Amino acid sequence: MEEISIEQTIGEVGTKSININSGSGGMSDVEAGIEFIYHMREHLLDIGVATVYGIVVYSLVLYVTKKIKG
Repeated sequence: MEEISIEQTIGEVGTKSININSGSGGMSDVEAGIEFIYHMREHLLDIGVATVYGIVVYSLVLYVTKKIKG
């Protein structure tokens, strides 16, 4: 396991330390993105309904503003 340690002293504020463990078993950004997309499949109906609702509300706002101006 490789560890990276970064320390910085900032005047009167104090010292800031950052420790990074590359072998910590964490998930990379690519793996997290793939997992997010995989789990998103379970919510396709929710996403579809929310999209249709958003389009309907947007259309109603455009219609009302057109009626008010014209």
